[in-house]
Amino acid sequence: MAERAVCVVGAGLIGGSLLRAAEKAGRTVWGASASEATAAQACADGFDVTINTDAALRRAAEADALVVLAVPLPAVPDVLRRVDAIAPACRLTDAVSVKVAVADAVDRYAPRARYVGAHPMAGTAESGWAAGDAELFTGAAWVVAADDGLDLDVWRDVADLAWACGARVVPAATDEHDLAVARVSHLPHLLAAILAAVGAGEVDPALGGGDLPLALAASSFADGTRVAGTRPELVLAMCEGNRDALLAAVDDALGRLGVMRGALASTGGLAATVKAGYAGRMRWSATREPLEHHVSLTGPAVLAELRDIGRRGEVVTGWA
Repeated sequence: MAERAVCVVGAGLIGGSLLRAAEKAGRTVWGASASEATAAQACADGFDVTINTDAALRRAAEADALVVLAVPLPAVPDVLRRVDAIAPACRLTDAVSVKVAVADAVDRYAPRARYVGAHPMAGTAESGWAAGDAELFTGAAWVVAADDGLDLDVWRDVADLAWACGARVVPAATDEHDLAVARVSHLPHLLAAILAAVGAGEVDPALGGGDLPLALAASSFADGTRVAGTRPELVLAMCEGNRDALLAAVDDALGRLGVMRGALASTGGLAATVKAGYAGRMRWSATREPLEHHVSLTGPAVLAELRDIGRRGEVVTGWA
């Protein structure tokens, strides 16, 4: 059986990497970009990318291809309107960093699409076609939504694409995904922004200020602020698009900062904060080799079973 063709709408870092990875895996791939410059760069590199989204979607409908939305969240409604007009019953997934908002948009703007949400947990602080890399997803977690009622045939398509790109599939409910990424992706972007702003600020204008802190900044500052170099509009789209879940994560962080400040001001002690952070980092390190599962998409409770795999921090790597 031939592997399903893939149509990628959006050819920036993620979409461009997906086109490269799928092509490397032997898939028939094509795409669309709203940017003439991006489409020209992709074509110059030998990829079939057009600025005519309707044409790309029409081809997807004719080929029964898997359509992947790899555009920023604010662009999703307009693309979905074209999906509904050109390929209303297509196999549809996405690579957007929030899932509830996209699922709601699909229900509103492309309700006939066979949609299974997804989110490859990979990226860099760079953006655009030139930043793309066929190896970007190798070893990465690729979330595939596992809510009740999803089309299991399309679920299989999305999982197969993730594996073809070198990733490991993590099944998750859409709302649980958003709560999780608020803590491990969106909050880190905001903390990096704050750390970068504090580091670039003057220590004390009365003492002359200047750039001394930045002149002394080394690896801890560089590592802690890496994602602050991401284009602001991309950070705003994903963080503001996950507002409710992000607020809960911010409240948790503020509570911990408040406790830390109180301890520093009263006793000068930071042991509780530092030890909790160390324990969290060690726990993360211990999850780098998660338990792997081969699954079958049969049975009355398959989606619930998939969600449980994700909740345990485990992954799906193939079919039973």
